[in-house]
Amino acid sequence: QLNNQDPMNPMDNAQMTTQLAQINTVSGIQELNKTVQGLVSQFSQMQMLQGSSLVGHHVLTSGNSISKDGTTGTGAIDLSADASSVSVQVVNASGAVVDTVNLGAQTAGRHSFETDLSKYTSAGELTFKVVALNGTKAVDASTLMATKVTAIGSDAGGLTLNLSNGKTVGYSSVKAVL
Repeated sequence: QLNNQDPMNPMDNAQMTTQLAQINTVSGIQELNKTVQGLVSQFSQMQMLQGSSLVGHHVLTSGNSISKDGTTGTGAIDLSADASSVSVQVVNASGAVVDTVNLGAQTAGRHSFETDLSKYTSAGELTFKVVALNGTKAVDASTLMATKVTAIGSDAGGLTLNLSNGKTVGYSSVKAVL
């Protein structure tokens, strides 16, 4: 612009300074974007590396599938309040209750349970339901499935875990690592 100025109408110094500042700002933003993209890439790689340590471990996620380990079935529940009686009903694929685990009185919070699956011979997935009462009043209970992590991956949402039951869940949905 200095070479092409009209000598009879020179550019205002303030305008030139403003334009140079704008150019520097745009250049700075471009460099900042490159730096942030590099950090995101490094974070994703670190997350994958840390996630790989979960392979072979069991995690608790929302769900009501019974995890089978030989003849033992496991799961967990989260109670929203204290309960005077808690029972877990193990249900087969056709909806029939095949076992009931009485946990008795339980405090609010997370509790795990085990059930003997040696008497259950049918194929198919087992699920469970929770009946929690405080006196005659129902207590809200969330069901949690304990499942082994077989592999890790990533998608647009971040780190994903491939579970032994064939499901894939986001890392953010893991409630606990066992």
